[in-house]
Amino acid sequence: MRKYVLSIAVILFGFSLVTVYHNRNENLTAKMIAFALYVFQESTADKSIDSVDVVRFFKKYPNLKKYQSDVTALYKKRNYNAIWHDDKGLIESANLLYAKINLLEEEGLQSTLAYKDKIDGIFSEKSAENLSQTDTELMLSSMYVFYAKKVFQGIDTEKTKETGWLLPRKNLSYQDLLDSLLVNPKLLSNNENLLFGQYYKLRDVLKKYRQIEKNGDWKPIAIDSLEKIYKPNDSSRTIGQIRQRLAVTGDLKQDSKSNVYDEELMVGVLNYKKRHGYKADYLIASKHIQRMNIPIEKYIQSIIVNMERCRWIAPEFAKSDEHIIINIPSYELFYKKDGINILESKVFVGKNMTKTVVLSSNITKIVFSPYWNIPKSIIENELKDLMTLNENYMTTHNIEWYNGNARQKPGPRNSLGLVKFVFPNSDDIYLHDTPSKDLFQYEYRAYSHGCINTNKAKELAFLILKDDPDWPVERINEAMKGEVETTCILKKKIPIHIGYFTAWVNDSGEISFYNDIYIRDDRLAEFIFL
Repeated sequence: MRKYVLSIAVILFGFSLVTVYHNRNENLTAKMIAFALYVFQESTADKSIDSVDVVRFFKKYPNLKKYQSDVTALYKKRNYNAIWHDDKGLIESANLLYAKINLLEEEGLQSTLAYKDKIDGIFSEKSAENLSQTDTELMLSSMYVFYAKKVFQGIDTEKTKETGWLLPRKNLSYQDLLDSLLVNPKLLSNNENLLFGQYYKLRDVLKKYRQIEKNGDWKPIAIDSLEKIYKPNDSSRTIGQIRQRLAVTGDLKQDSKSNVYDEELMVGVLNYKKRHGYKADYLIASKHIQRMNIPIEKYIQSIIVNMERCRWIAPEFAKSDEHIIINIPSYELFYKKDGINILESKVFVGKNMTKTVVLSSNITKIVFSPYWNIPKSIIENELKDLMTLNENYMTTHNIEWYNGNARQKPGPRNSLGLVKFVFPNSDDIYLHDTPSKDLFQYEYRAYSHGCINTNKAKELAFLILKDDPDWPVERINEAMKGEVETTCILKKKIPIHIGYFTAWVNDSGEISFYNDIYIRDDRLAEFIFL
């Protein structure tokens, strides 16, 4: 209302001047009338937004109403001053935001904002129907909130929980984000303070894979026989087709068109297997070709759903000077220090009935030669049956009853191995060693009851305690003899993040794809493409 009050005040002031000077000087009177009209025009064309305007706008455009509270907050913070206009008209940030709205597919999104035709009209000189400046302001602010929600925040928290993602979602302030974008519009294209850096790596690869799709280079590969296993020096039309595919995906630098499995192809096959979680050898079996024959649309979908997962993560998760990351689908652990991988380890994770959960916590202590306090569910569903089949089962497996519960005593055959890493969490899972080292040789490694087993537990303990004078190597070795449980309280907590990524791009821009072992990608894709 204030701009209307101002307008009336200006009119009354102008005409009062005209009345006073009317009989004194006719030329002056004319000038005063012109001045009053000029001030009136300027006052009625001011760039403020009234709170009443906001309510009226969302009644006029009801399909945008879900953005009303956020848009109102934007203007309230700015005392209802215009955001997208200055004295010269639309600011450059408005044009940049509009350009990004028209490129949502590059962000792995297929959403369309309601009244897009109205927005197109704002930026078209040929538009027959021009919105008022007020409606233009509010339409652009609705467009901004829509874009920020889709690109920087992602789907609703409740939907992420349905996909098994229990990490706390990052907080996003639309007001603060807008402040930064107005100062530096380039943040619309790359903002690693708001988006996990992996997002932008995936976005680059998405562009590459869409170009492959457009070029028609993803050609099916013929399989001579399901029993056929190709090895170096074999010759086949299938070998030539595999070579072509690996050249397209970048595993080979070029396609020599040869049908012979030569040394050049051997290098490409190893790289392909590494990127897809296969055992590193030169054999090409039907399962590998069947994986190659998955339509490129599914690979593109995998990239997109993992971009969505990146939207949920607070970027600072991976910026701490020391942290551990575990990716469930790739069965891998990375211990990073000052941005460098100082340890990589194979892991095995929970089977489908006892899935490993996605979470973030901090390792607070290391327990050497631990007891394994057997969960009641395992006692009821497994241990009792084993005891029925073998009355000496508990004795032969070093298990005892303790305070009404079963526990396995320390030793080399303890299910937790010789060391476990404890981090508080409601699911009571932890990272630990294992006596079943042979399981790490397999490609599929979802065997546990939910905990994470690592094949380099001892090395990890050494690295974590490397700078602790109270825990020299000799003391760690003594504590890991499997005789007495010994606890080390860490002086510095180590952040640990357990995530679920079926597509991941390394620092060299090379993408790896992993099996969706808990079948979560398709469900997430449904939410994204609503």
